[in-house]
Amino acid sequence: MLYDLIVLGAGPAGLTAGLYGARAKLKTLVIEKGIEGGQISNTTDVENYPGTPNISGFELSHTVRKQAESFGAEFVSDEVIEADLKDKIKKIKTKEKEYEAKTVIIATGATPRKLGFPGEDIFEGRGISYCATCDAAFYQDFDVYVIGGGDSAVDEALFISKFAKKVYIVHRRDELRAAKSLQDRAFSNEKIDFIWDSVVEEIKGDKIAEELVLRNLKTGELTSIKQADGPFGIFIFVGFIPETQIFEGQIEMEKGYIKTDEDMNTNIEGVFAAGDLRVKNLRQVVTATADGAIAAVNAEKYIAEQEGTVYKAFEEKQI
Repeated sequence: MLYDLIVLGAGPAGLTAGLYGARAKLKTLVIEKGIEGGQISNTTDVENYPGTPNISGFELSHTVRKQAESFGAEFVSDEVIEADLKDKIKKIKTKEKEYEAKTVIIATGATPRKLGFPGEDIFEGRGISYCATCDAAFYQDFDVYVIGGGDSAVDEALFISKFAKKVYIVHRRDELRAAKSLQDRAFSNEKIDFIWDSVVEEIKGDKIAEELVLRNLKTGELTSIKQADGPFGIFIFVGFIPETQIFEGQIEMEKGYIKTDEDMNTNIEGVFAAGDLRVKNLRQVVTATADGAIAAVNAEKYIAEQEGTVYKAFEEKQI
């Protein structure tokens, strides 16, 4: 079956692309290997998405999916294993089936690089976070531990220091890898301290993270840190892994992230990218949904130009 638009991924970018594509009367298919929402589905409270206070990530994602379905978008739970994007008709192969489309929006996202210590998966979203902008406010006037020593770790630690009582940067070396300008700001910040030559050995707890165990790489000494008087904040910033491997060799990338212009066009006509896998400065739900909307509107515009039909988004003033 030939679709007008196939969206790969059902995170905030993919869900929004599916909604906009279906609303523009494009025959739209969204393929997602997991549950809708991507990373946000594990977020208990989404506080910074406009107009939706006190909503969980799963609830927000489920609502957008229902919106998309109400306009006719189809959803398939399957894993994409191969994509042939260079021809006019794009071919998408999943574990279960093969699909064809006039346009494709890649919105497969990026996942935080994990360290693999015991308790990391168990307490993700329950004390462990990978996004300061999302969760720093939850730790107002409490101690927070930031794991990492690069640009993102130090930059996020500076942001968290606006909320936390104290921020401890835990780094496996005895000096930071971050840019000198960021280091200077961190060293001069009275709310930031450093735990050198150390890694996370384990995180323990019952329903939430309650104990952080660190191991000194030089001495082997284990240190147990507990915070009994409030929430325990552990932020891990050791990079992200964009889910773009199957597109290598076809799509132009930079360190695994897909390059686009401001209209979400990739280097291949009819192929767009949206969300966290794109080369960009800010990766948030609101920027992902914006990417998805822009990509879908331009996918429809591309089809209209190819087929000489009416550009519905323009005609109906949807943008």
